[in-house]
Amino acid sequence: MERADLVQHTSKRFNADLERVLANALQMAQIVERQLQDSIKALVVADATLAARVVKGDERVNRMEREIMAECQTLLATRAPAAGDLRMLLALLKMVGDVERMGDECKKIALVATQLTSNERQRGKFREIRHLARVVQQMVHQALAAFERLDADAAWTVMRMDRAIDTEYEAIQRQCVTYMMEDPEFIRRALDDMWTIRALERVGDHAKNLCEYVVYVVHGKDIRHARPHAMEQTSEQTAAT
Repeated sequence: MERADLVQHTSKRFNADLERVLANALQMAQIVERQLQDSIKALVVADATLAARVVKGDERVNRMEREIMAECQTLLATRAPAAGDLRMLLALLKMVGDVERMGDECKKIALVATQLTSNERQRGKFREIRHLARVVQQMVHQALAAFERLDADAAWTVMRMDRAIDTEYEAIQRQCVTYMMEDPEFIRRALDDMWTIRALERVGDHAKNLCEYVVYVVHGKDIRHARPHAMEQTSEQTAAT
């Protein structure tokens, strides 16, 4: 099913309004995607200026979330949408909430970056975090692309990436605990690392949520609380239809 099939409406005015809200939501998401990139860069190279820019940018994201939610609520109240139109508006309301929380996690990473000075960094010290960050960034980018195209097949593919992120997150966490037990002087740094990887893992969770909303819009199925095995069955069933 194409995106155009889902956003078309008998009222041209409603269709234009819906397209505008979707465009604003995607613009907000692109800003947060850039914040994710900048927060990781600020951490790796100890760029306090860039980190401060990410923290400051969170205010804009919060403002955009409020504005988009107000637009969605107005359309719900004045247009009384049904079927696919209703699902799309509900998905947009959920989507901007998740994107705003992604921005919050980027802010957390940036705050960690502001606390680290260049003489605290050592070669290779961020190797594991950089790898996890690349996977999370890829997941976010693909999730946003799936939402923009309303591509349920792509959404299913992106959702499966969350398992790899969770596995890597747990491995780094165990490694940090081991380092703290072996060297008490590493405790402060390990806590910063754990704070960072937790933020990245949460960003991945929110990206997964975006993909679940795509499936909801396209197929009308709410899979948010389904068990992994049940989700795989749903994926196979929707692919067959």
